Amino acid sequence: MERIEKVKSHFEEEAAEFDRVILRLIPFYDQMIEALILSIPFRKDDPIKVIDLGCGTGTIACKIKEAFPGAHISCLDIAENMIKMAQIKLGENKNIDYHTDDFYSFGFDKKYDVIISSLALHHLADDENKRAFYQKIYNALTDRGVFYNADVVLGSNSHLQELYLSKWKEFMSRSVPLVEIENKWMIKYKEEDRPTSLMNHIKWLEEIGFKNVDVVWKYYNYAVYGGYR
Repeated sequence: MERIEKVKSHFEEEAAEFDRVILRLIPFYDQMIEALILSIPFRKDDPIKVIDLGCGTGTIACKIKEAFPGAHISCLDIAENMIKMAQIKLGENKNIDYHTDDFYSFGFDKKYDVIISSLALHHLADDENKRAFYQKIYNALTDRGVFYNADVVLGSNSHLQELYLSKWKEFMSRSVPLVEIENKWMIKYKEEDRPTSLMNHIKWLEEIGFKNVDVVWKYYNYAVYGGYR
């Protein structure tokens, strides 16, 4: 619980500059999010029900509204300031609702056609919690509903993990001083994040019953993956 409170505090503080910072920290963020949106297999005018777990400042929700104007979107985030930023970005829209809550304890009280998340689920405490949460997601999907996640992952062995971290730091160093990378972002990563290997995610989704599980996009330690109910 203490770690989750630290994560919440971090995002409350970072909300105002989140959109600018994320482009400096996440390799090819725009490509990653484009892959996430393009994976949604519905027609433009379908009135799909979508929930964005860990919505941040509403970037993903905005892109979903552009791609699927008839979508009803639920935006969920643990940080009130993130929700406020999302409300500013998305404006008045009767087809968007907001929830300030921890997504792990959130009660899915209805079914969704699309459940998505970006840069959030790695905060779940351990592998057991991640797998259990995937089961909750599966149960909350409509028939043929889809789940896709864009997130940080670990390498499957120590050599790959060292490579992943090296390439991540190499990307950040294009616009972030090395001292900031090591003394701020690497420390936050070690203290707050609990990623696991991409192959674990794929295995759990398939064991739970997801179909057509696939990796849509990947750049070393960042990936977009998911499947259909």
